[in-house]
Amino acid sequence: MEFYKLIDHTLLSPVTKENEIIKLCNEARQYGFASVCVNPIWVSLSAKQLQDTGVNVCTVIGFPLGANTPETKAFETKNAIENGASEVDVVINIGALKDKNDFLVEQDIRSVVEAAKGNALVKVIIEASLLTDDEKVRACALSVKAGADYVKTSTGFSLHGATVEDVALMRKTVGQAVGVKASGGVRNVADIKAMIEAGASRIGTSSAVKIINNNDNATSY
Repeated sequence: MEFYKLIDHTLLSPVTKENEIIKLCNEARQYGFASVCVNPIWVSLSAKQLQDTGVNVCTVIGFPLGANTPETKAFETKNAIENGASEVDVVINIGALKDKNDFLVEQDIRSVVEAAKGNALVKVIIEASLLTDDEKVRACALSVKAGADYVKTSTGFSLHGATVEDVALMRKTVGQAVGVKASGGVRNVADIKAMIEAGASRIGTSSAVKIINNNDNATSY
């Protein structure tokens, strides 16, 4: 399998500079990654760099805590799309999920889905490292109910990133109609293989080029 086509080439550090974004885009173009995943301030530049390349521009919404209001997340989504994003990764309202306020969690996700209006894929970051298995299942089910295209394990800014167990549980919950993105802590071909075999259909990593350069035949397994 050619895994590089499943990769969201990610750079979300708060100290990222313009030349680093241009380098990220050049690498994504070179290897044919699915997307670059950047903070909202870099969407416009990334879209210009990747115009007519087939590489999507992904950005993050309500990142990294998910504690923004639904209205704020909807505005962020619309603004990102206007600037050239074709994918958005939104962090759920984790506190509302833990409060068992499923109505608010679904409303929060739906606000982004409706703001995207078919112009961008919506991936819902459930931040699995902070959740019980029951909460993970509920978060995934609510994401599907709200119309999301993907569920995603992690921001990469919390306790830990993706695990095989979480990916498998998420895939079992959402079925085959919704994507699963494994993100955070994916650093080698073995990690990628394990995540895909567990059910991941997209991989978020900041280590993609290093993985490819450090492994023979690293674009497939």
